[in-house]
Amino acid sequence: MSTNIMTMPSISPGADLDAYLRTVSQFPILKPAEEKALAERFFNDGDLDAARQLVLCHLRFVAHLARSYQGYGLPHADLIQEGNVGLMKAVKRFDPSVGVRLISFAVHWIKAEMHEYILRNWRIVKVATTKAQRKLFFNLRSAKRSLSWLSAEETKAIAQDLGVSTEEVNRMEGRLSASDMAFDGYATDDDTVSAPVHFLASAAPDPADLVADADSQRDVSLRLSEGLAKLDERSRDILQQRWLSDAKSTLHELAAEYGVSAERIRQLEKNAMKKLKLAIAD
Repeated sequence: MSTNIMTMPSISPGADLDAYLRTVSQFPILKPAEEKALAERFFNDGDLDAARQLVLCHLRFVAHLARSYQGYGLPHADLIQEGNVGLMKAVKRFDPSVGVRLISFAVHWIKAEMHEYILRNWRIVKVATTKAQRKLFFNLRSAKRSLSWLSAEETKAIAQDLGVSTEEVNRMEGRLSASDMAFDGYATDDDTVSAPVHFLASAAPDPADLVADADSQRDVSLRLSEGLAKLDERSRDILQQRWLSDAKSTLHELAAEYGVSAERIRQLEKNAMKKLKLAIAD
């Protein structure tokens, strides 16, 4: 084992990617016996230096794997960084007694972190949320034979290969072909309206509804005035004092004013209300 690993400073692909790739290529490729010995030291004794050596000696593989995901338009350095996180998770969970090489176990964790990063950053709105959609997203691009839309036969074949419906294939193809759009749109020289904000229903009241409500209120007010005018003076006064005045009178106050019982005032009020409702309803 090269002693350079023990003294190497912390490295990151973000600062200088070319220098990073040259550095990771200098770490030795572990022989099966060396890898097993280091894995046993970490798994059995918690030796963090052994874990660090396992990670450093497999960084070149992560960088190589990240190249296959460069077609998504995301920074190569970021893909490597996410893959390195997956590598460290794999080293933490690797059991040397299973009898497989670390890289065979780690490739799942490395790809999982890269996939999650791509899905999180490829579009503003996440394009794949279910397991079937994730599977489609990473397989449809390579399954398409050209940049043109899939034919019915190609869609059916891809659906059968990936174990999904043709509708799912068509939906994902549409998402892959679409692009992000600003919610408010951009300034243009013409009057073209295409931003999503222009297709949302306005929260402001509909002018037609405002006019209709105003007409309805005027009609009700007119009917109320006409209905009150048809009542006798006493009934109209009782309704005025009971319902239409700011300082409303009680039955007993009106009874004292007219020299009758409170029950008689209640009867007069009830009859007047019936006549008024009929006048408004006509």
